[in-house]
Amino acid sequence: MRILIDAMGGDNAPGEIVRGAVDARREFGADITLFGQSDKVRPILAECGAASDEHITLVDAPDVITMEDDPATATRKKPNSSMTMALKALHLGEGDAMISAGSTGALLSGATLIVRRVRGIRRACFGPVLPNGKNGVLLIDSGANAECTPEYLLQFAYMGSFYSKEILGCAEPRVGLLNIGAEESKGTPLQKETYELLRREDEAGRLRFIGNVEARDALFGGVDVLVTDGFSGNILLKGIEGTAVMLMKELKKIFYKNTKNKLAAAMLKNDVYSLKALLDPSEVGGTALLGISKPVIKAHGSSDARAVRSAVKQAITFMNAGVIESIEKNIAYMRVGKED
Repeated sequence: MRILIDAMGGDNAPGEIVRGAVDARREFGADITLFGQSDKVRPILAECGAASDEHITLVDAPDVITMEDDPATATRKKPNSSMTMALKALHLGEGDAMISAGSTGALLSGATLIVRRVRGIRRACFGPVLPNGKNGVLLIDSGANAECTPEYLLQFAYMGSFYSKEILGCAEPRVGLLNIGAEESKGTPLQKETYELLRREDEAGRLRFIGNVEARDALFGGVDVLVTDGFSGNILLKGIEGTAVMLMKELKKIFYKNTKNKLAAAMLKNDVYSLKALLDPSEVGGTALLGISKPVIKAHGSSDARAVRSAVKQAITFMNAGVIESIEKNIAYMRVGKED
């Protein structure tokens, strides 16, 4: 098993990316190939005591895709960048999964053009897992596709169900459609048409569709896969992230307000840390790019070494779970106008 890592992508590259890769190699035993500027990566490997580790390979990639580059053309205009070279290596079968903390748009575009989508899938999408007190709820799409058709959302529902079943352990994932109300008549034409498609799949026994779900109910444990267009999904995701950060800051203020509260904080320290870990993206590591023919993981842009280690773990889990194979086997049901 070999994991390909873009060592130059992300706010903390290459230092934290390389350290996380070394930690993952030692913990999970996977072979690692790092793509990056050799003169910057080699000293970090030496610092980590991994300069002579035969299971860690360094491929020199002189260019770097930055946030200023046009996401749609970045991988084409910079063929010698760390991200592009890692994606090409994945396409050629030189690794089993690829990870990058770099530009989200460039990774999506590059994965689509270089690695390519599963045949029949209209659009690849991001599906982060949000905490809900149980297995987590998969939000799909969370930003890859701002404009969608009902067929895209139908495919998101299927891909999310396969992920929820194989990765999150939901025996029969409950699929909900993000909407402004629970009533069947709510929403724009996109939601209404998608509702009918998902209901049809539910009646055929291929999906478990539970209807519309409001944003306020997303984290209460009543749904396992929340389907939406990338525009709405990204707003929901960022809203939840911002709320979580605000609440943790306010909680910290309360605990440090006076001596009594400080004593209470000391007693609750482990529970508070557990809550923080639940909301910490470093624990998850990244988001799988669903619909691509091979495993591509988007790590958070601010990933530290712990997050990179977690992303490698996620890549291994995703690769072994067979989600891509499930998508390929069921593609006939994922098209509008299909024959029953």
